[in-house]
Amino acid sequence: MRLLIRGLLTFFAFLFLFGCASKQMATMPSFQAKQFNTNKYESKVDNFLIIFDASSSMDEKINGIKKFTTAQTLVHRMNDTIPEMGQTAGVRSFGHLNSVSKKSSELFYGMEKYFSHNLENNFEKITKPGGPSPMYQALDAAGTDFEGLSGDMNAVVIITDGRDLPGNVLASAKKLKDLYGSSICFYPVLVGDSPEGEVLLKKMAAIGGCGFYSTADALLTSAGMANFVERAFLSRKAVPMVVAAPVVKAPIKKDTDKDGVYDENDQCPGTPIGAKVNAVGCWTLDNVLFDFNKDVIKAQAYPLLDDVAKILKKNPTMSVELHGHCDNIGTAEYNMDLSMRRAHAVKNYLIGKGILTNRMATEGFGFTKPVALNGTEIGRATNRRVEIHPY
Repeated sequence: MRLLIRGLLTFFAFLFLFGCASKQMATMPSFQAKQFNTNKYESKVDNFLIIFDASSSMDEKINGIKKFTTAQTLVHRMNDTIPEMGQTAGVRSFGHLNSVSKKSSELFYGMEKYFSHNLENNFEKITKPGGPSPMYQALDAAGTDFEGLSGDMNAVVIITDGRDLPGNVLASAKKLKDLYGSSICFYPVLVGDSPEGEVLLKKMAAIGGCGFYSTADALLTSAGMANFVERAFLSRKAVPMVVAAPVVKAPIKKDTDKDGVYDENDQCPGTPIGAKVNAVGCWTLDNVLFDFNKDVIKAQAYPLLDDVAKILKKNPTMSVELHGHCDNIGTAEYNMDLSMRRAHAVKNYLIGKGILTNRMATEGFGFTKPVALNGTEIGRATNRRVEIHPY
């Protein structure tokens, strides 16, 4: 009987303690993403990058929930709240297991035009934490992620517990800031309660000068996330004043050389009739003319070059400059030489079609004059081109 009573007391004591522990265990707050009215807001960010900590310390629990799970939820809720407004976006992680990626830091999404479902699908590839915490490498790589993108405002959102970070993280943040100046802002978010992490992330926000520090707990709520997205990503559109404007006739736009680009936007006036031009009115060869790191003209470009030869023969007094261009992969010196070789390849082809060599000058510009974003394969292919400038 004594043993039975003692056993019952022990059992009820266990239930009591387990019940108390369950009550103290935190749960994720409910969430409803705010839908911002795009008629009232505009994006103040042209490009943004989420840097995600998947290191081993993120596998630790706080109040029964893994920090990694909290960080994942944070990204999902942020992605549900940010309106798609033509921004370029990316997600880069660091510290994940080798089974996720053998790289210490990897760009799992972007940089590309932001669509929430694409970000969501690629973010799901970061399945487990478990490695070291080389945040400094992720910040160094971010310098390349933003390279060649258009726009003048870039945001870096860093989601981390700030624990066990090797290298000089603040030096890498300052290097990135020095590279892009006032066009880049840091928005570090602390997951967990590390005092050292809080100090580090606040210093990082101060380096950016235009961002701010946050905690995951504050952003997991609907109101907290909406406030973060509005402050970091959006600006309210000015309310137009209703004023009766005088009726003014729009000026007649001219296209003197009949190439389809108005004179006010035409950077290459005097293009001969029939020549194919790009968005700024320059006689250009199709972007499929050259493969990556090649100066060999592809066969499908021959008809296009034959048309160029016909136009030059119809205009025997015209001379042209052949401008070679490249994407931004590789060194400046190498690409300058490659762009010149591409210009020479076009010149030699046209010589073979009967165009006198003294009617053609060549010049290489490397990757100094892109006409498309180098952050995407399509953009890089567009930049691998030769332009024809008549004079």
